[in-house]
Amino acid sequence: MTYPNGHFASRAVSVGGQSKQELLAQLVAGGVELNEAAHILFSSDRFAPSDAHQSLVTVELTVRQLGFAQGATTAVLHDKAVALGLRLAPLELGPYLRLQYLDQPEGHDGFPATKHRAPPGALTVASAPLSEDAAFPKGFYLRRIQGVLWLRGYWCDAANVWDADDRLIFCHP
Repeated sequence: MTYPNGHFASRAVSVGGQSKQELLAQLVAGGVELNEAAHILFSSDRFAPSDAHQSLVTVELTVRQLGFAQGATTAVLHDKAVALGLRLAPLELGPYLRLQYLDQPEGHDGFPATKHRAPPGALTVASAPLSEDAAFPKGFYLRRIQGVLWLRGYWCDAANVWDADDRLIFCHP
């Protein structure tokens, strides 16, 4: 696989076959923390993990690697990834990836807090939003903060511009 502008990380992730309650129990048992937005996503009837097991191959790219040195909106990034032959990830990839990607580098130390943009070290799962409502979270991202693994939900609107160094996870078809 080749994508523009350099090296990328790829992972095989097993997804499916568990209910939301089972996924939550595994996250809790693994010491994974969730923020308010992640809890909202889990409690929504719109989020329904698949009953079928499958293996997904993920591709991690920065916004810059997708060709946007000045950043870009979510829709532009998703369109570019699809044009490169990638596809958006199912929302359930977030919890499963968090359970399987345990050696995520620390993303907090030495960086100031951010507002209205992805935090340092965040790995955002590029998935279609469950709702266009601005008050509903748009998806999941993963972080490691002072040694603690997090699965976090996030809010953003269509005008949000992702920074060139923000990292997104797509699926290889």
